[in-house]
Amino acid sequence: MSETATTPAASRPAATPPAGPSYTGVDTSRQPVWRGLLRWEAALVVVLIAVLVFGSVESDTFLSSTTFFFTGLNMGEIAIMALPLLLIVMIGEIDLSVASMLGLAGAVMGTLYEHGTPIALAMLAALVVGAAGGSLMGLLVARTGLPSIAVTIGGLTLFRGIAEIILPNPTAKTFPTGLANLGVLPIPGTQLAWSAGCFIVLAIVTAIVLHATPLGRSLIAIGLQPEAAEFSGIRVKRITFWLYVLSGVVCAFAGILFTLKNSSASYGAGSGLELTVVAIVLFGGVSIFGGRGTVLGVVLSVLIVGALQQALTQIQVPAEVQNIITGALLLISVVVPNAADTVSRLRARARRTSAEPARA
Repeated sequence: MSETATTPAASRPAATPPAGPSYTGVDTSRQPVWRGLLRWEAALVVVLIAVLVFGSVESDTFLSSTTFFFTGLNMGEIAIMALPLLLIVMIGEIDLSVASMLGLAGAVMGTLYEHGTPIALAMLAALVVGAAGGSLMGLLVARTGLPSIAVTIGGLTLFRGIAEIILPNPTAKTFPTGLANLGVLPIPGTQLAWSAGCFIVLAIVTAIVLHATPLGRSLIAIGLQPEAAEFSGIRVKRITFWLYVLSGVVCAFAGILFTLKNSSASYGAGSGLELTVVAIVLFGGVSIFGGRGTVLGVVLSVLIVGALQQALTQIQVPAEVQNIITGALLLISVVVPNAADTVSRLRARARRTSAEPARA
C-alpha cells in the first residue's frame, strides 16, 4: 500500500470532480448550502443519543461499565472487518467474503495449534492465508474486471468450504492462558475489550490514510470517476488489488481475535456476519456507488448498532427481531443517503430525454 500512497499521480487534481456539471449530470456548484450542513454524521449522532436514551429508560443496567465492555466485546471483530470494507466500498466495489475469511483464518490457526504448531506460527499462518485469499479476490476483481459482488460471493462459499475441509469438527483445545484472556478480559485499567481497543487503533490509522494522504484522495477519485482517475495516472487496478489483500489480512486478524475469544475454532465461525458488516458500513454513510464516506460515520454506526443490540438483549428481544432491525438499517442506509443523488440522476435523465426531440 505504501508504494501507491507515494505515487505522485495519486495526488493529481485531474481526478477531482470539477465544479459545475458532474459525471452524474448534476451541477454540483449550485447545491444549496443547507445540504452541506445536514451531514449524515450529524444524523448518526442524534440516532446514537436516541438509542442511549431508549436503553437507559428500558433497562436500569444499560448505562453501566458492564454494558460498555460487552458492547466492545460483541462488536470488536465486526467493527474491525468494517474498516477495510469501508475502503473497498469507497472505490465502488464490495467484499462479501469478510466473515468467511474470519472463519477460515480461525480454522487454520486452530488446526495448526491442535497439531503442535507453536501458537505464534499458527497465528502467522492465519494471516498468510488471509493475504492469499485477499490476493485471489483482488486478482479476479482488479485484473480480470469481473464484478466484485459475484467474485466475493464465490469467495464467501470457497473460504467457508475450505475451512470445513480443514476443520470438520470444532476444536476446543485450550489456547495459552495469556492469549485466551485477551478475548474475555478488558484492557488493564479500563473497561474496554481488547478487540475494541484494536478497532480504535485501526480506525485512527484508517482515518489518517483516507482523509489526510494522497492515497485517500485517490480512493475518493476512483469511487467518483474511475475512468478519469485512471487517465490522470492513478493506478486503479493496483490500488484495488491491494485493498482486497488488506481486507483479507485484517479479516484474518479478526478471525484470530474471534477464535481466542471463544477459546475454540470452528469452520462456521462468523457465519452471517458479512451482512452486519455491510450494514454498518452503509449505515455509516458510505455511498454504495463509491466516492463518499468517512471513518467517523462508520465508528458512529458501530456504536449505534452495538448499543442497540445490547439494549434489545437486556430487554429480552428475540434474536430474530434483532435481525429484522439490522435488515431495516441496511435498507435505510442505502435509500436515505443516496435519495438526493438518485433524484438528481432521474431529473438529469428526464432533461436529456426531453431535450432530444427538440434537437431533432
